[in-house]
Amino acid sequence: MRPEVALPVLLPLLSGAVSLLFWRSRPMQRFIAVAGNAALLGVALWLLVSVGRDDYVVIQMGGWQAPFGITLIADMLSAVMILLTGIIGLSLAVYSLASTGPGHERFGYYPLMHMLLAGVSGAFLTGDIFNLYVWFEVMLVASFALLILGGEKAQMEGAIKYVTLNLLASVIFLTAIGLLYGMVGTLNMADIAQRLAVAEHRGMVEVLAVMFMIAFGIKAAAFPLFFWLPASYHTPPVAVSALFAGLLTKVGVYSLFRVFTLIFDQTLGYTQDLLIWGAALTMVTGVLGAAAQFEFRRILSFHIVSQIGYMILGLALFTPLAIAGGIFAVMHNIVVKTNLFLISGITRRIQGTYELKKMGGLYRERPWLSVAFFLSAFSLAGIPPLSGFFAKFVIVRAGIEAGAYVVTGVALAVGLMTLYSMVKIWNEVFWKSLPKDNLVPVEETVVGDDSRMVPPSLWLMYLPVGVLALFALLIGIFAEPLMVIMNQVGDQLMNPQGYIEAVLGSDGGVDDALVEALNREETP
Repeated sequence: MRPEVALPVLLPLLSGAVSLLFWRSRPMQRFIAVAGNAALLGVALWLLVSVGRDDYVVIQMGGWQAPFGITLIADMLSAVMILLTGIIGLSLAVYSLASTGPGHERFGYYPLMHMLLAGVSGAFLTGDIFNLYVWFEVMLVASFALLILGGEKAQMEGAIKYVTLNLLASVIFLTAIGLLYGMVGTLNMADIAQRLAVAEHRGMVEVLAVMFMIAFGIKAAAFPLFFWLPASYHTPPVAVSALFAGLLTKVGVYSLFRVFTLIFDQTLGYTQDLLIWGAALTMVTGVLGAAAQFEFRRILSFHIVSQIGYMILGLALFTPLAIAGGIFAVMHNIVVKTNLFLISGITRRIQGTYELKKMGGLYRERPWLSVAFFLSAFSLAGIPPLSGFFAKFVIVRAGIEAGAYVVTGVALAVGLMTLYSMVKIWNEVFWKSLPKDNLVPVEETVVGDDSRMVPPSLWLMYLPVGVLALFALLIGIFAEPLMVIMNQVGDQLMNPQGYIEAVLGSDGGVDDALVEALNREETP
């Protein structure tokens, strides 16, 4: 029995249920949010240590052996993603204590946050393709409810676009699962990998690969169906925006990595070009959209799209180095993108707006906030020695080694355009003087004084921002030992036999009867 692989799912579900029991008690809901996410982070560390020791940690739910039961499995990729989920969950729980109003708290903000984290954790740990769909739907329900919390017009407009495109992705995903089950007669991903490897009708396998690529591409906000993200992520409360920015699209990216290294690794000769050019167009459209914006969160939302392109490029190049670089990009982006959204919330609290033209002077007034923004923003742009530089360096090097010179050049150019957007925010928000027509929120204006004060609760917003900025710096400083872990991730993904044996056992190979039955298009 390995409880550490089930607890990352069970703890958020339990925290959400207990939080519902205290529906009328805001203090208890707040306490449960912080305590529950601290426990999730502790379990995530336990899981990472276990995977580092054993390579794979597996549990068969209900005592049913694979492939008949539901499998939860953690390899190094899953363990890293669960650890990042714990870090982001705890950071946002603390930040929400100061940023989330009583109206949102009374309508289920904290239970919905726990439900969303349970869906994210379940998606990272499931070994069953249908249960991956189930966890996606759990995330969709929770995220839609969080997105419309408050009921403002802009939120509702963004939510309609968000849920429409994500439901389309869900329909494609579920259809692909049905066709896949009809073809191989199993839903266990390790078992699917074995059966598809010997399936005779390669054309149908390639069709299924494209269907999964489209479904996960929409979930990840990849080109061309990405516009739901910049239309919606800037509308909810800032803690919700940060949660979405850090984790939601990364589940789509994770699913692409998992499915195309485990199940459809034989089809990359056909789908690789689609992934490469999809990655390039995702990078370009995202960064150009950001360059045209002058609203803090809309710029950051378009850059989510742009950075997704780098991650998909790591998968598309399909070498151990590129895979490692892609996962490094996921890790670094979760930290810095979450932090940039949190920083935007603090600047909004201080100066009363997200519009860059109406902001200014924070370099002098809030130097520590300026340092935190500098570390996160210029890490996103790939400035050495920050974390984003090493992620992009590894991907660019892998692209050159693979001979993909055009898309590598695109990646470098997009990095320069990302720097332009971050410099724009720096100049407008932090460096230039505050415009005289700026209206400061009444709650933050000292009577008889035109200066702005920091309410005591604002330190609860500063704390996670400082911690995440420090992480961005440390990821860059300790890039070499972290790359050792990323290389282990790459090796495991590029050699899926270890995953298959961990789920099915060392004797879980495909026998001759199975091969013959599949070639006759019969279910064995």
